[in-house]
Amino acid sequence: MDLVVIGLGYVGLPLVREACAAGLSTAGLERSEAVVEGLRAGRSHVDDVSAEDVAAMLAAGFAPTTDQAVLAEARTIVICVPTPLSPDGGPDLSAVTQAAETAAAHLAPGALVVLESTTYPGTTDEVVRPILEKSGLSAGTDFHLAFSPERIDPGNAEYGVRNTPKIVGGLTPACAAAAAGFYGRFVDRVVQARGTREAEMAKLLENTYRHVNIALVNEMAVFCHELGIDLWDAIDCAATKPFGFQAFRPGPGVGGHCIPIDPNYLSYKVRSLGYPFRFVELAQEINDRMPRYVAERAQQLLNQQGRALKGSRVLLLGVTYKADIADQRESPARPVARRLARLGAELVFHDPYVRDWEVDGSAVPAVGLAEGLAGADLAIVLTDHREYDPDALARDARLLFDTRGRTRGLSEPTVEML
Repeated sequence: MDLVVIGLGYVGLPLVREACAAGLSTAGLERSEAVVEGLRAGRSHVDDVSAEDVAAMLAAGFAPTTDQAVLAEARTIVICVPTPLSPDGGPDLSAVTQAAETAAAHLAPGALVVLESTTYPGTTDEVVRPILEKSGLSAGTDFHLAFSPERIDPGNAEYGVRNTPKIVGGLTPACAAAAAGFYGRFVDRVVQARGTREAEMAKLLENTYRHVNIALVNEMAVFCHELGIDLWDAIDCAATKPFGFQAFRPGPGVGGHCIPIDPNYLSYKVRSLGYPFRFVELAQEINDRMPRYVAERAQQLLNQQGRALKGSRVLLLGVTYKADIADQRESPARPVARRLARLGAELVFHDPYVRDWEVDGSAVPAVGLAEGLAGADLAIVLTDHREYDPDALARDARLLFDTRGRTRGLSEPTVEML
């Protein structure tokens, strides 16, 4: 077996697809029997991998399984498991350590092991390596060990595994060369970092950069509203500069598998040195308070119409964390809904990618778009799905609060921008 991927989620399954397309014999090790059964039946649970993709993967010999014995035949093992936050806000590496333990139990001499799960610098060498060496094999001598950060952007139709440059950092130069050779079989460009820590830091730097710039425009949105300034127009104007500026736009918070999580891993590592990473922690504070701010603005808008938020029917448009996908991980829609519900709002939602949705164990009723707009005292755009036609939203909503810029440029008295 050329490749066994541990974890068949949003990172692992697209990786399998590209490996199969390149002719690599590939298996996937997954804990969920339901996921494995679905894949064997030709069903995909990931936005970026279609049923047609799964059929092609199976035809190429892809073998999804829950049987750990498949690792014994693997020339390359890639770990693509989740790295969420623990209840106290620190890193939760339990899935990584479990995957490493599983790999160690079946590790063959000469194999290449790559960690793709996002984590703090030092994890590959300080956490994964000792576990793998329980096999009796020595990293860098008996087997290769590397880190290669995933760069999956769910819903991105332009950039995927193949045409997004792949960073690899090896424990040794030989490990880096082995990892580069492996990914070079199905990725257009491979970039070698100096080591595993540099590769780990590159991923955190990418997402921390986005995190702090989103926080910047989110804070600007708050005071620009008070100053009567159209921040969206100001951003559009600034974006015409061909150098020295990259446009970021405000929203109801941050979501997804990277931005709300990864900077905390970096902050955790910095705190281990004895001082706080104030820039990251301030950005986290700003972004975390945006759902509360959205709820406050919603309350103000209804007050201006002579209505109280308590008892008002509020339609939430879009509950996924970004447009045109079904992924709800860390979506800011949930804390927005939680706050509105606590203030007494009667909530309903519409999302073309989500059929059932709940907040804190309570189901939020789903409604049709036209029905929802007609019946709501206030509609709030939380995700800018393409299905949401801005003219129709402005025309059919009694009162619309747009937190994503979907109706940008429209001058309607019933439309309010973040």
